[in-house]
Amino acid sequence: MGCVACAQRIEKAVEQLEGVDSVAVNFATEKAKIAFDARAVTLPLIRETIVKTGYKVLEDSNAEQIYLQKSEAIRAAWIKFIVSACFALPLLYIAMAPMLHSFHLPFPAFLDPMHHPLTYALVQLALVIPVIVVGYEFYTVGFKSIVARSPNMDSLVAIGTSAAFIYGVYNTFQIISVHIEHVDSLYFETAGVIITLILLGRLLETIAKGRTGEAIKKLMGLAPKTAIILQDGVEKEIPIDKVTVGDVIIVKPGAKIPVDGIVTEGYTAIDESMLTGESMPVDKNVGDQVYAATLNTTGAIRFKTEKTGSETALAHIIRLVEEAQSTKAPIARLADVVSGYFIPIVFAIAVLAWAAWFFFGGYDLKFALTIFISILVIACPCALGLATPTAIVVATGKSASNGILVKNGEALETAHKINTVVFDKTGTLTEGKPTVTDVIGGDEMLNMAASVEKLSEHPLAQAVVKSATTIYPVTDFSSVTGMGVCANVLGKQVKIGRAEFAFGQSAAQQSLNITQPDACLIPIEELSDLMQAGERFAAEGKTPLYISINGLQAGLIAVSDTLKTSSLSAVEGLRKMGIEVVMITGDNRKTADAIARQAGIDRTLAEVLPQDKAQEIKRLQDEGRMVAMVGDGINDAPALTQADIGIAIGAGTDVAIECADIVLMHSNLSDVLTAIRLSRQTIRIIKQNLFWAFGYNVIGIPIAAGVLHLFGGPLLNPMIAAAAMSFSSVSVVTNALRLKKFKA
Repeated sequence: MGCVACAQRIEKAVEQLEGVDSVAVNFATEKAKIAFDARAVTLPLIRETIVKTGYKVLEDSNAEQIYLQKSEAIRAAWIKFIVSACFALPLLYIAMAPMLHSFHLPFPAFLDPMHHPLTYALVQLALVIPVIVVGYEFYTVGFKSIVARSPNMDSLVAIGTSAAFIYGVYNTFQIISVHIEHVDSLYFETAGVIITLILLGRLLETIAKGRTGEAIKKLMGLAPKTAIILQDGVEKEIPIDKVTVGDVIIVKPGAKIPVDGIVTEGYTAIDESMLTGESMPVDKNVGDQVYAATLNTTGAIRFKTEKTGSETALAHIIRLVEEAQSTKAPIARLADVVSGYFIPIVFAIAVLAWAAWFFFGGYDLKFALTIFISILVIACPCALGLATPTAIVVATGKSASNGILVKNGEALETAHKINTVVFDKTGTLTEGKPTVTDVIGGDEMLNMAASVEKLSEHPLAQAVVKSATTIYPVTDFSSVTGMGVCANVLGKQVKIGRAEFAFGQSAAQQSLNITQPDACLIPIEELSDLMQAGERFAAEGKTPLYISINGLQAGLIAVSDTLKTSSLSAVEGLRKMGIEVVMITGDNRKTADAIARQAGIDRTLAEVLPQDKAQEIKRLQDEGRMVAMVGDGINDAPALTQADIGIAIGAGTDVAIECADIVLMHSNLSDVLTAIRLSRQTIRIIKQNLFWAFGYNVIGIPIAAGVLHLFGGPLLNPMIAAAAMSFSSVSVVTNALRLKKFKA
């Protein structure tokens, strides 16, 4: 594709197919994202439509093949430019040297335009033809786009250089007819140099766009190329793409894990920092999961392959980054809309300027043609088309290299507007690995409570289970979300959870007529002391779990979950950025406030049931806030979806990660600051690019139209216009590449 107009042309062509719901063609990444009904339209038909529009569709490729194709594209661009330059430079010298009398440049006598005008013209014609052949795509794509009433940048170049070439051929025939004065109006060098300069611009663009994808290339390089499998009792090294699900892989110390799987034999410690950001190796034993591209540090292990190729965790990360780079940010739509009208307007301006100077200005055809060609060549929608997507591609790649997966361009753009960040407490602000700190009610009460909690998946429940010495069989287990759990243990009904859940007296409970409490139960008159203890624990940041047995108050278990080391710095950093930080939790008010104080958070939403979290986010949005929600659990998924930006902790659940817009692979809350800072810097770069692209055309087109000449200034040479046009595109891409220097 030559410019953003090419992308728009493909979008329009594919959108017209019945069964196609949406099309987004990204000029910078050269990818199309198409949603379609496979019952109404087929993929081959979509491919055929794109080819008929005038473009080539690359075969399905993995990420590595795509980068090989990009390397080949850069090589081809180099060849085109070098061949073109080899003919254009002597052409330029032959055309210009006789005009530079004061420099006395060496010049062959047989080409003297005064004595051998026809030879002079024919040599220039011979030199320009190879340049036009090398740049044939400008004409095949450009004129086809005009026929399809969707002109693009190639159309501008094709018409401008064709006009120069045809005018040169016309003057050559005039020389043959002995009108020697036409030797000063050949214009072949204009066509040759314009094509060469634009090929140079395309080469620099191709190289720069290749650099934008270096983050993915580095991710791909993490995976080993081969794997050692155990086949019929014999070790055999095979290419990674030959590994199949079920194969037994052998990994020796110091080697990388080739695919995802489950350890079947051996014990080791694996460095998973590329996935989790944790510097300490993780112990792996039989039954544990291992992931592709992680490093085996100590022992030799064998594991059974579960996921290969595009199904591995690493491939999933690469796919998320690629998808983000292929999406369009809302700010890109402005450039798309402008570009859609831009080229037809440029055509109109060029024709009007030519007619004005030729018919009304009293100037000759050569002068008017110079104006016409300069306008067509200097107008550059390429810069507009590259302004946003190149910045998005570099930013998403940079974020991925910092362990932050931004799923789409819209999320990257929206993040810079965030003024409120809501953190879930358990597992997000805190470690999510609570421990029992206090027990009131005795060991037997603790064992009975733990027996019930054994069937619960709540992190606090696991802490209670770990602290017990005996686990009893239970029946009739039930759970009330956000309140607690209950079951029958040793023939007794045990409830554990909030005070109103555990101690609530129903008519059925009152009719039990228990006259003599068991030894493990707390007498009713001591209930006030129990509640006071719970309030004291809550004030210390601990979560009190109240226990009743057969409707009687049995005791209290206090559980504490410590803050993550990154929580304090993350909260402080966000506040310095002018962002309000809010904590949301299902814990009681006192516990929540205590944790919030430790973290430096002023506003707390406590006692919020999981199903109400999304509603609390909406309330904040109704206050006019742009809200980011940071969470890790299944119960956070609705809130992550409701928020303007959902940010999931990478160590959290798959559901939370799927619902989020941004995933923090390292589970470090400081990465929330990094994501917002990167978004702000990306938007700043995009605005600079759009300003340059718009400003360049606002200034360049009037100059090309001869406005300066009206006030006695020089006329813009079409070759200088071509150089300026190429420079504008390259400058936009180079500016976007500054994001590579961003530091977390």
